[in-house]
Amino acid sequence: MDMSLYLTIALGAVVAGFVQGLSGFAFGLVAMSFWAWTVDPRLAAVLATAGALTGQLIAAFTVRRGFNKALLMPFVVGGLIGVPLGVWLLPMLNIQVFKACLGTLLVLWCPAMLMSRKLPRVTAGGRWADAVAGWLGGVCGGIGGFAGAVPTLWCTLRGMEKDVQRAVVQNFNLTMLSVAFALQLGTGLVTSDMLPLIAMVAVCVLVPVLLGARLYIGISEANFRKIVLGLLTASGVALLASSLPVLLRNL
Repeated sequence: MDMSLYLTIALGAVVAGFVQGLSGFAFGLVAMSFWAWTVDPRLAAVLATAGALTGQLIAAFTVRRGFNKALLMPFVVGGLIGVPLGVWLLPMLNIQVFKACLGTLLVLWCPAMLMSRKLPRVTAGGRWADAVAGWLGGVCGGIGGFAGAVPTLWCTLRGMEKDVQRAVVQNFNLTMLSVAFALQLGTGLVTSDMLPLIAMVAVCVLVPVLLGARLYIGISEANFRKIVLGLLTASGVALLASSLPVLLRNL
């Protein structure tokens, strides 16, 4: 394998690990913005899942404020239903179409939320709506380690406090990514030649996640909201930038 590919994978893992430590999500979205150009889509999906899982395991022991089991459970139940569907879809799905659709959603919705000074809190739907957000997150997590994007967006719409949102998204991601990676292993998506790259990604994630988690502790509610929405917007742009050229060439 070309040395430049190793460097690309390592750089993507380092940057994505820091962002995940800071925000509690977005490893897959950030990593894919580096990997989508040169890494095989199926390999990138496995590496994103493994790297995000490593980061969540580390963060689970460093940032543990705001945990609310009753609030978390609808997301988790919905997500557990969605993950197997995402893993099942992965070999058949046109990953570029999926990335373009998710990127469009993030690019259109998140800047509108970011520019609005005072967003009305969404209260409709209750736990059922939370479960639907979790289900969508589970599907995305099974496809490529993108489990946190939809639940994070939904928690922001719900107007959750910083620590509560972080706890929901972090524990949701940890559960979904564990199930997704286990299913990837069980269905043969993870091959023996991927193992050295998975190990490399795990090592690259260690320090950046801890640095990001340390920085998170000093962030205010308002700045955290701006960071989350800004990251979601940037992730959407990166997804569109990597998918649209491919789709346009195939027209």
